[in-house]
Amino acid sequence: MKKLINDPEDVVDETLDGVVAAHGDVVRRLPDTNVIVRKDAPVQGKVGVVSGGGSGHEPGGATGYVGEGMLDAAVAGEIFTSPPADEMSEAIQEVDAGEGVLVITTNYEGDIMNFETGMEMAEMEADVETTEVVTNDDVAVEDSTYTSGRRGVCGTIFVHKVAGAAADRGYYLEEGRRVAQKANDNTGTMGMALTSCVTPEKGEPTFDIGKDEIEIGIGVHGEPGVERTEQKSADEIADRLTGEVLEDLDLDPGAEVATIVNGMGGTPLSELFILDRRVSQILDEHDLERYDAWVGDYFTSLDMKGASITVMELDDELIELLDHAAATPALTR
Repeated sequence: MKKLINDPEDVVDETLDGVVAAHGDVVRRLPDTNVIVRKDAPVQGKVGVVSGGGSGHEPGGATGYVGEGMLDAAVAGEIFTSPPADEMSEAIQEVDAGEGVLVITTNYEGDIMNFETGMEMAEMEADVETTEVVTNDDVAVEDSTYTSGRRGVCGTIFVHKVAGAAADRGYYLEEGRRVAQKANDNTGTMGMALTSCVTPEKGEPTFDIGKDEIEIGIGVHGEPGVERTEQKSADEIADRLTGEVLEDLDLDPGAEVATIVNGMGGTPLSELFILDRRVSQILDEHDLERYDAWVGDYFTSLDMKGASITVMELDDELIELLDHAAATPALTR
């Protein structure tokens, strides 16, 4: 294992300190926690928006998306481990300005259990009104190692963007939940891996894959996909991933969409643009209008080589919220 770390046990702690050191004008860290919050939180007159998850998905796991126009707070667990309920409660209470807090949870059993317990704690301890949206955009598998139902993966970032913009524009709590749920329901993602990732504490690949093999439909923790196959071209991979997402969404010709071609942490940007080139062609072939395209590392799996493709169907409301200004460590609009 070759990594730019100190002690493997300090990776998450030092990562969060680094985020604050680089972006202290935007975020701060709650003392003795792994909670990152907006520097100006709570923002009066606005619904709070909170998310989080295991570390190792940077800038996903949500800490990269805290700031104006997106999340008010994010709670980081250890690598690929759900954050504790008490820290979720602290995050909720810290950002509540009396308008309630929307919690966005990726569909992993540990996250759901701990986040919902944290919501209950905040309601009991500080009388904070909360509601939740569980993201489940992964079209590859219905049930997986960590979930009942579909996994929440890179499409969650679109939900963060929409929910944060809605809160910024004065949506009430239930209206914010409604539009965040719409964004989730309109979104599909499918990913693949060329290699495993290497977790800092384990120091070796989390799964074995042959040098000429790829895994289709894999999860962001290395959970098995739907097929282990020989290496394929970028166009073949884009066809498979995008095709299955479009089949799941069942869009009408002429629909407007936004896309993410997301790297898994170890994929060169040039290769992501090669994939996106083919995604654009596929959308044209299906008579779909691409309104926005994001290409880069948005929801990773440490140093895994691979990619995922996300498509979200848009309407006028979602376009307005997608376009709304945002200023976070990982995304500025």
